[in-house]
Amino acid sequence: MMERSPAPGGLTLVEALVNTLDLESGADALDTAEGRARLGVTADEADRARTLRESLRATLLAHAGHPPHRDVTPLGELLAEAPLLVTVDAADGSAALAPADGRSLHARVAEAVAQALVAGTWTRLKACAATDCHWAYYDRSPAGRGRWCSMQVCGARAKMRRYRAKDV
Repeated sequence: MMERSPAPGGLTLVEALVNTLDLESGADALDTAEGRARLGVTADEADRARTLRESLRATLLAHAGHPPHRDVTPLGELLAEAPLLVTVDAADGSAALAPADGRSLHARVAEAVAQALVAGTWTRLKACAATDCHWAYYDRSPAGRGRWCSMQVCGARAKMRRYRAKDV
Protein backbone atom coordinates (compact mmCIF):
# COMPACT_ATOMS: atom_id res chain seq x y z
CA MET A 1 0.00 0.00 0.00
CA MET A 2 2.92 2.31 0.62
CA GLU A 3 3.52 5.15 -1.82
CA ARG A 4 4.95 7.59 0.72
CA SER A 5 8.57 8.28 1.54
CA PRO A 6 9.88 6.24 4.46
CA ALA A 7 9.78 7.66 7.96
CA PRO A 8 12.84 9.66 9.07
CA GLY A 9 15.67 8.32 11.17
CA GLY A 10 15.15 5.26 13.32
CA LEU A 11 11.42 5.37 12.68
CA THR A 12 12.13 3.48 9.46
CA LEU A 13 12.68 0.42 11.67
CA VAL A 14 9.34 0.89 13.44
CA GLU A 15 7.55 1.47 10.14
CA ALA A 16 9.21 -1.59 8.59
CA LEU A 17 8.26 -3.79 11.54
CA VAL A 18 4.60 -2.73 11.57
CA ASN A 19 4.43 -3.20 7.80
CA THR A 20 5.60 -6.82 7.96
CA LEU A 21 1.94 -7.86 8.08
CA ASP A 22 -0.38 -7.19 5.15
CA LEU A 23 -3.82 -7.34 6.78
CA GLU A 24 -5.63 -7.51 3.44
CA SER A 25 -3.79 -10.60 2.17
CA GLY A 26 -2.71 -12.04 5.52
CA ALA A 27 0.92 -12.29 4.34
CA ASP A 28 3.35 -11.98 7.25
CA ALA A 29 7.00 -11.31 6.38
CA LEU A 30 7.96 -12.63 9.83
CA ASP A 31 6.92 -16.07 8.55
CA THR A 32 9.87 -16.05 6.12
CA ALA A 33 13.60 -16.21 6.78
CA GLU A 34 14.14 -13.28 4.40
CA GLY A 35 11.54 -11.12 6.15
CA ARG A 36 13.02 -11.85 9.57
CA ALA A 37 16.56 -11.21 8.32
CA ARG A 38 15.60 -7.70 7.15
CA LEU A 39 14.80 -6.88 10.77
CA GLY A 40 17.60 -8.91 12.34
CA VAL A 41 15.15 -11.34 13.96
CA THR A 42 15.64 -15.09 14.30
CA ALA A 43 12.86 -17.68 13.97
CA ASP A 44 12.91 -18.06 17.77
CA GLU A 45 12.31 -14.31 18.20
CA ALA A 46 9.46 -14.06 15.67
CA ASP A 47 6.61 -14.40 18.20
CA ARG A 48 8.08 -11.63 20.40
CA ALA A 49 8.50 -9.49 17.27
CA ARG A 50 4.82 -10.05 16.38
CA THR A 51 3.75 -8.99 19.88
CA LEU A 52 5.87 -5.85 19.58
CA ARG A 53 4.53 -5.20 16.07
CA GLU A 54 0.89 -5.29 17.18
CA SER A 55 1.58 -3.11 20.22
CA LEU A 56 3.28 -0.59 17.93
CA ARG A 57 0.32 -0.76 15.52
CA ALA A 58 -2.10 0.06 18.38
CA THR A 59 0.09 3.01 19.38
CA LEU A 60 0.28 4.28 15.80
CA LEU A 61 -3.51 4.01 15.53
CA ALA A 62 -3.73 6.14 18.70
CA HIS A 63 -1.42 8.71 17.05
CA ALA A 64 -4.05 8.98 14.29
CA GLY A 65 -6.93 9.22 16.80
CA HIS A 66 -8.24 5.68 16.30
CA PRO A 67 -8.95 2.97 18.88
CA PRO A 68 -6.70 -0.09 19.09
CA HIS A 69 -7.34 -2.80 16.52
CA ARG A 70 -7.35 -5.46 19.26
CA ASP A 71 -6.15 -6.07 22.82
CA VAL A 72 -2.37 -5.80 22.96
CA THR A 73 0.38 -5.63 25.53
CA PRO A 74 0.96 -1.91 26.18
CA LEU A 75 4.01 -0.63 24.30
CA GLY A 76 5.48 0.87 27.47
CA GLU A 77 5.59 -2.57 29.09
CA LEU A 78 7.36 -4.09 26.11
CA LEU A 79 9.91 -1.30 25.81
CA ALA A 80 10.62 -1.41 29.55
CA GLU A 81 12.35 -4.71 28.77
CA ALA A 82 14.84 -2.78 26.64
CA PRO A 83 16.63 -0.19 28.78
CA LEU A 84 18.57 2.62 27.17
CA LEU A 85 21.90 4.03 28.29
CA VAL A 86 22.99 7.63 28.07
CA THR A 87 26.51 7.79 26.69
CA VAL A 88 28.62 10.92 27.03
CA ASP A 89 31.69 11.58 24.90
CA ALA A 90 34.56 12.60 27.20
CA ALA A 91 36.19 14.73 24.51
CA ASP A 92 33.32 17.03 23.58
CA GLY A 93 30.60 16.24 26.14
CA SER A 94 28.05 15.24 23.52
CA ALA A 95 25.41 12.83 24.75
CA ALA A 96 23.53 10.08 22.97
CA LEU A 97 21.08 7.31 23.76
CA ALA A 98 22.09 3.74 23.08
CA PRO A 99 20.32 0.45 23.79
CA ALA A 100 21.80 -1.48 26.69
CA ASP A 101 21.43 -4.51 24.42
CA GLY A 102 21.95 -3.19 20.90
CA ARG A 103 21.14 -6.48 19.22
CA SER A 104 17.54 -7.13 20.22
CA LEU A 105 14.66 -5.76 18.18
CA HIS A 106 13.02 -4.40 21.35
CA ALA A 107 16.18 -2.42 22.20
CA ARG A 108 16.48 -1.01 18.68
CA VAL A 109 12.81 -0.01 18.67
CA ALA A 110 13.16 1.62 22.13
CA GLU A 111 16.11 3.63 20.82
CA ALA A 112 14.17 4.68 17.70
CA VAL A 113 11.15 5.77 19.78
CA ALA A 114 13.33 7.75 22.21
CA GLN A 115 15.20 9.50 19.40
CA ALA A 116 11.93 10.30 17.59
CA LEU A 117 10.46 11.64 20.81
CA VAL A 118 13.42 14.01 21.21
CA ALA A 119 13.23 15.00 17.53
CA GLY A 120 9.47 15.62 17.76
CA THR A 121 8.66 13.09 15.04
CA TRP A 122 7.21 10.21 17.10
CA THR A 123 3.53 11.22 16.87
CA ARG A 124 3.78 11.75 13.11
CA LEU A 125 4.21 8.00 12.63
CA LYS A 126 0.65 6.68 12.28
CA ALA A 127 -1.37 3.68 11.18
CA CYS A 128 -3.80 3.90 8.29
CA ALA A 129 -7.44 4.40 9.28
CA ALA A 130 -8.64 1.66 6.91
CA THR A 131 -9.56 -1.40 9.01
CA ASP A 132 -8.32 -3.77 6.30
CA CYS A 133 -4.98 -1.98 6.09
CA HIS A 134 -3.56 -0.32 9.27
CA TRP A 135 -0.27 0.15 7.36
CA ALA A 136 2.26 2.39 9.12
CA TYR A 137 3.11 5.67 7.41
CA TYR A 138 4.85 8.91 8.31
CA ASP A 139 2.41 11.83 8.15
CA ARG A 140 4.12 14.73 6.39
CA SER A 141 0.94 16.77 5.97
CA PRO A 142 1.33 20.37 7.21
CA ALA A 143 -1.37 20.01 9.89
CA GLY A 144 -0.45 16.41 10.79
CA ARG A 145 -3.96 15.18 10.11
CA GLY A 146 -3.31 12.47 7.51
CA ARG A 147 -5.66 9.49 7.78
CA TRP A 148 -4.59 6.98 5.16
CA CYS A 149 -1.37 5.40 4.02
CA SER A 150 -2.46 6.07 0.44
CA MET A 151 -5.02 8.60 -0.68
CA GLN A 152 -5.28 6.77 -4.02
CA VAL A 153 -6.12 3.40 -2.42
CA CYS A 154 -7.36 3.52 1.18
CA GLY A 155 -8.56 7.12 1.03
CA ALA A 156 -10.41 6.57 -2.24
CA ARG A 157 -12.07 3.40 -0.90
CA ALA A 158 -13.24 5.22 2.24
CA LYS A 159 -14.64 8.11 0.23
CA MET A 160 -16.41 5.73 -2.14
CA ARG A 161 -17.96 3.82 0.79
CA ARG A 162 -19.16 7.11 2.28
CA TYR A 163 -20.60 8.21 -1.07
CA ARG A 164 -22.43 4.91 -1.61
CA ALA A 165 -23.83 4.99 1.94
CA LYS A 166 -25.49 8.35 1.12
CA ASP A 167 -27.23 6.86 -1.93
CA VAL A 168 -29.05 4.19 0.04
